[in-house]
Parts: sequence; structure tokens; C-alpha cells
Amino acid sequence: MSATPLRVGLVGYGLAGSVFHAPLIATTDGFALDTVVTSNPERQKQATAEHPDVRVVATPDELLARAADLDLVVIASPNKTHVPLATAALKAGLPVVVDKPIAGAAAEARELAALAEESGLLLSVFQNRRWDNDFLTLRRLLAEGELGDVWRFESRFERWRPQTKGGWRESGDPAEIGGLLYDLGSHVVDQALVLFGPVTQVYAEAAIRRPGAETDDDTFIALTHANGVRSHLYASATTAQLGPRFRVLGSKAGYVKYGLDPQEAALREGRRPGAGTEWGTEPESMWGRVGSGESPLTGGGRVEPTLPGDYPAYYAAVAKALRDGGPNPVPALEAAAALDVLEAARRSAQDGVAVTL
Repeated sequence: MSATPLRVGLVGYGLAGSVFHAPLIATTDGFALDTVVTSNPERQKQATAEHPDVRVVATPDELLARAADLDLVVIASPNKTHVPLATAALKAGLPVVVDKPIAGAAAEARELAALAEESGLLLSVFQNRRWDNDFLTLRRLLAEGELGDVWRFESRFERWRPQTKGGWRESGDPAEIGGLLYDLGSHVVDQALVLFGPVTQVYAEAAIRRPGAETDDDTFIALTHANGVRSHLYASATTAQLGPRFRVLGSKAGYVKYGLDPQEAALREGRRPGAGTEWGTEPESMWGRVGSGESPLTGGGRVEPTLPGDYPAYYAAVAKALRDGGPNPVPALEAAAALDVLEAARRSAQDGVAVTL
């Protein structure tokens, strides 16, 4: 890396900005968190306390007025602002990272990708769950042929949150792009596409379970991939008994893994990745199992060590792409393909039919 760090402007200092992006940017070799955009006085104080050298401004316009002083803009603001802010940053001549979902519609994502391409600028999407510990472990198992031909991929991102919290993520206004389909669904669909490729058919069910809830809080998506794999994906805030995070069934063996990757919890607790620190690891008691013919809960199969999760790898790859022309870790067109699936899932849930892509 050059001795001069790349200067990063971060738009938004809510959950995404303060817990994920700011800590990862600040601990990535070659990056410096230069500016945080938030109009909330409490979040302004929080940003200054957590990153004493950072400049804090109230509006994206103030940030983009200093475009010549920046090398990257990261957009971690509410979903409905992603497209206009990414457009403005790209037109200001700045590479952009956008938190998922990049947009509310695949067509918008493709328009952004075309703008970035025309401008010769990086446009990347923060799909951090590609660097979850269980996902990395599953990718290794598949690459080594441990499961044989995969027949079914079950993925659950389930929580037990029987009371609503409010805010834009739970708003029923379509303009907010809230609900679990576009929130947790963005993760589980993206992972399924990375593992098993394009989708030919989508079926979905979406329900509003909690009193006072305005948008989906219990969603199921069934995908038929072009290669024949079936993905069954669950995203829920109303699951009283959590299922396995992954259950992957193949012609030779299956892989079952419970529990969430520990990196989000570590970041929420204020822990930071860095040289000399253990990061993304979990206790052996949480490791999954690979085997056939018996439930892992009764001792079936062998214990499979979980690889460490590695969210820092995302921003390290972004830095390499900007410095050396390395590959974009999550191209916008890949995010657009996931949005094709999410849009089909929304239509399927509304109409009660399978949608062909």
C-alpha cells in the first residue's frame, strides 16, 4: 500500500455506518476515515467520540463539495437514499461502495452500474455475509466435493423479535424499501446465487405476524437454480425456535450448521479487527457437522471446523481495486441479479404463484 491512505467519506452513522462500515474502514490498511455525514446530533457526537480525527458534516452536499479531497464514498444511509446518493457521488467523480440493497429495483441497479462503467469508477455493494464464517466453510466444502452433487440448500436468517421497533426498516411505505425481504432476504438470496448460480423460478410467501407491524416480518423464498439445485431460504423476525443457519443436502453427504457468524456481535460490542487480534472465530461447540444417515443433533457425521469469518477482506479488496486495479469484490451487476430474484419473490408472494425468470 502507498504511504498516503485513501480518504473515505461515509454517509450515514446509524447501525450500518457505525457498527459495520466505520470500524472496518478505520482498520483497513490503506484507508483513512475522513468524513462522516449525519444530521443527528447524538450520532455526530458518537462519530467524534469513536473516531476523534474524523470530520463530521450534516449533509451529503457538504461531503460532495469536497469531492476533490476524497477517494471513496461509502453510502450507509436508509435504503431509499442509495440510488440518488450513489448517482450524485459517481457524477462527482468518486468511486462508491453502497450498503445492500443497492436499490429497490434491478433496473435502477443496472443504471448505476452503467453510470459507473461510463465514468470509469468503482461501484461495489457491501454484501458482507459473503465473508461469514459458515459461508466460507461451506464454499470450501463444495470446492472440495465433500457433499457430492448438491440437491437442496436451506438457509435461515431467523430471529425472535416479537415486538416491533419502528423506524424505516419496518415501514409499510414502499418508498422506504423496508421489510425482511429486502433486508435479510438480500443476504440469503445473494449467498444462494454465489453458491449455485442463476435462478429460473421463484416462489415466495411473505407474512406480517406482529401486532402493529406494517411490512413483512416472516418470509420464505424457494428458488430453482438453472443447474437444478433447489434453495429454500427463510428470513424471519418471528421465529421462537431457531433452525439451523445452513442445512445443505448432497448426493454424498450433508452439512448442518447452527448459529450466526460472530463478527456482527463483536463489532456491536466495540471489538475491532486488526493485526495481532483473533477475529471471526467461534468456539468448537458451535462447529457444524458433515455426514449422512443420522441427525447431527444425535451425533451423526463428523465435526467440521468453521473457518474464521473475514469481513475485513471486503474493504481490503476494495482498497486493492482502487490502488492496483484488482477485482471488484461485489460488482453492482451481481447485486442487480439478486434484485431480479427479490422482485420476483415479491410478485410471487403478492399473487400466490411461482414466477419464471
